[in-house]
Amino acid sequence: MSHSGTTLVLIMVIAVLAPLLAYWVGRRVPVPLAVFEILLGIVIGPDVLDWAHSDALIDGLSELGLAMLIFLAGYEIEFGKVRGDTLRRSAWAWLAALALGLAAGVLLGGGYSTGVFIGVALTSTALGTVLPVLRDSGGLRGRFGSVVMAFGAVGEFGPIIAMALLLSGRTAAQSTALLAVFAALTAAAVYWALRPRPPWFANVIAKTLHTSGQFAVRFVFLLLALMLGASTALGLDVLLGAFAAGLITRLVLTGAAPEAGPEILGKVEGVGFGFLVPVFFVVTGIEFDLDSLLSGGRALLLLPVFLLLFLVVRGGPMWFLAPRDLDRKDRGALVLYGSTALPLVVAITTIGLDDKALSAGEAAALVGAGMVSVLAFPLLALKVRAGRDREPQEGDGEEGEGESVSGASEAW
Repeated sequence: MSHSGTTLVLIMVIAVLAPLLAYWVGRRVPVPLAVFEILLGIVIGPDVLDWAHSDALIDGLSELGLAMLIFLAGYEIEFGKVRGDTLRRSAWAWLAALALGLAAGVLLGGGYSTGVFIGVALTSTALGTVLPVLRDSGGLRGRFGSVVMAFGAVGEFGPIIAMALLLSGRTAAQSTALLAVFAALTAAAVYWALRPRPPWFANVIAKTLHTSGQFAVRFVFLLLALMLGASTALGLDVLLGAFAAGLITRLVLTGAAPEAGPEILGKVEGVGFGFLVPVFFVVTGIEFDLDSLLSGGRALLLLPVFLLLFLVVRGGPMWFLAPRDLDRKDRGALVLYGSTALPLVVAITTIGLDDKALSAGEAAALVGAGMVSVLAFPLLALKVRAGRDREPQEGDGEEGEGESVSGASEAW
């Protein structure tokens, strides 16, 4: 078997084994699935058993997995809940976090180039990890859930914009101009998505939903490919295109096929969480530089420092700018949920290593802190709000919505 084939088989073995471990451990302590995937990836990687190695094919699948993860996070955002004063507060909280993060990054990194990568990484929120935890606990319903959605959405979208502006290697003017062009293309796509679809469109979706045609699923992936292509053509990070594609897809399906939308999303999630997303997390573990982290010295010390900075840099502004109707417990839980980070941290550190702006030890410490945050912060948030979230009742919300998110909940 080829080198790529052996590694891919091992990745899929982990993809099957990880949910079993998550289920077994979850009966005692709920642990996000991504943690098991990354840890098992480290075990089979070069620094432990040396069974698996990344190459062009594996890296390509991993990048598709990250794009799919961000796409699904973009799809999750409900514009009706993310708006008004709460959205303004979340935007200001992220801008304050960016200022704090850049300052902390420059101090820790010893220079502007390294500081930018560290600073942007400290401002991210792993919304895709937080949402399933909130759903399972019932916390996504009601006021608290809508606030977490707003702050989490900005915590995912903001760093992607910052990556395009600060980490592209272009001047600020050039990056701003390219972002403006992409924003215009996205606005045009949103306008098109909001227009009524002709009757034949919904009919084709309904007739092919359970056939080999799968028109709706293919259409979703066409939208994703178009937005990824647009971002690539403009020299922007593909994550920006993936996030925009998720937003647009939700609008299209809500307008054209509201009844079939949850089932379509379930099929797309099957491709994402069933194959591509696990590849991304396992490859993250395979490429994780464990030797640099455990060799002692600065890298190992940086891990708890970065973990604390996630809370201070990202969580501090959220505590002070959270809506006034949230009490101390809800503010504390918001800080913990909002400070949870990993997928974008991996993406940012990967770029930093390629540009030689981050050392292997700094990147490993950031990713390690992100893994600890994914494991610890949501669990602490659940304890902070223990007893506040009621179990979902029959007729509470749309039945289809509950079905559509079950795959994501189980996948994490």
